[in-house]
Amino acid sequence: METPFVFVVDDEPGIALLCKRLLTRAGYKVETETAPRKAIEYLKENKIDLMLVDIRMPEVDGFEVIQHAQRLQPDAAMLIMTGHGTVETAIRALRQGVDGLILKPFGQGSELIDAVKLALADSQQKRDAARTQALRPLFSVTESLLSETRREPLLDLIISAICGHLQCSHAACYQQNADNKNFTLLTSRGTQPPQTFFELISRVDASATPLLINAKGPGDAALKAHLADLKLDAAILVPILRPNMRMVLYAARDLNQPPFRESDLELFQILARQAAAALENARLYAEQLDYVRKVEESQKALLQAEKMAAAGRLSASIAHEVNNPLQAVQNCLHLAGREDLPAEKRKEYFDLARTELERLMLTVRRMLDFYRPSATSLEKIDLTEMLRYILNLMSKQLSEGNVKVSVDSSGKIPSIQAVGSQIQQVFINLILNAADAMPDGGDLKITTHAVKGGIELIFQDNGKGIPKEKQPNIFEPFFSTKDGGTGLGLTVSYNIITAHGGTLELLTDREPGACFRIFLPVGGKQ
Repeated sequence: METPFVFVVDDEPGIALLCKRLLTRAGYKVETETAPRKAIEYLKENKIDLMLVDIRMPEVDGFEVIQHAQRLQPDAAMLIMTGHGTVETAIRALRQGVDGLILKPFGQGSELIDAVKLALADSQQKRDAARTQALRPLFSVTESLLSETRREPLLDLIISAICGHLQCSHAACYQQNADNKNFTLLTSRGTQPPQTFFELISRVDASATPLLINAKGPGDAALKAHLADLKLDAAILVPILRPNMRMVLYAARDLNQPPFRESDLELFQILARQAAAALENARLYAEQLDYVRKVEESQKALLQAEKMAAAGRLSASIAHEVNNPLQAVQNCLHLAGREDLPAEKRKEYFDLARTELERLMLTVRRMLDFYRPSATSLEKIDLTEMLRYILNLMSKQLSEGNVKVSVDSSGKIPSIQAVGSQIQQVFINLILNAADAMPDGGDLKITTHAVKGGIELIFQDNGKGIPKEKQPNIFEPFFSTKDGGTGLGLTVSYNIITAHGGTLELLTDREPGACFRIFLPVGGKQ
């Protein structure tokens, strides 16, 4: 810890010398002055920790010296000594904020040493209390700074916080340009310093040390003169050094305002650290926001491209599905219109045209089922009973195809609310697809069991399966993996299950064959 510096002011050389000898022996650094006006000049150029001053002196009263000292060095402790102690003197000392009073003579000197220790301790307590009082509002400042993620409003908040907490009229924020290392003004309040001030800002940044200047008080004479040219009484510059940010914050007071204290510098440094954290937070937020925006734009572009590709595939599929029967109808009608053909042949062409028209109507109806599933009222359905009914209905067809179907229902299967005809259509589509995938016969295993919130059904065949490159597209309209298929069965089934609030998915990790999973909620949904 640095040795405290005591400045003794007494017009009696003997008393001044005695004080210096006693305090030096006690381990203090001491200087004396017998002329009050010279003492005031000394205070302008030299920093002290405590001033020990006599009350009664010629030309300048001790209280007047204290008044000058408090203005020049507001953080120094003040201790008065007098041989004429009165109540009035004590009251005046208290009103002027003096840290202690000691009566002459000092005797062995222990009274003086104890008084100096007590005055320094009281002064430190006052500074600590002032610092604590100043730090309390910083919690709300921290919250307001960190909650703002936009850079420009955040800079305004920082300047407002500096002016408010340091009670100053001028504040500014400077940032270093990464390319030429020069500083530019980001935002300010009050009078902006001239261009020559930027040299001082660069010096503070290079030294990485904050700078406090009071025009009237100890410090560099050139800096004080520079401050006087700006018609300012005090200024503080605090650097902010971060990997992605080099800034200098500036605060200044007018000539009619009190000088800055060491506690003001400490408060400003805390504000600077909070400002740096808030600015870094805003920078990271801006980068994240920009990244999210780019991802969203990419996703929109991909989605639009996929929509266009799907529309192209859909248009081509519709044109193919509709054009073939239309072409056949046109040919049949052309042939049927020939008068040289016998009536029996013409009737045959008409029948072929009717068949193709029916095929076209069936395709259109399935397309309508895909885009607008029919809405029917919900009913209570026993899925196990429905599967049994469907398998009995298809038993002849499955037997001829040598397809063996087994149903495994584990536990109690609750009834569900659904549109029976639509669920039945889904089951038939999946069973027929499995049968088509096993042209030489095979096994189809259907498993049903209750799960949380609904029923799960697994349709697993041991056919040839679905090629991996085609798996992502199996629920698209008109996409089929078998010859002669319309490519609408799975699409319609998917829409029906989704309309009921359930899910239909292909389990790609179940081999051999294809495996489809259906989930249907118990309550049902339309």
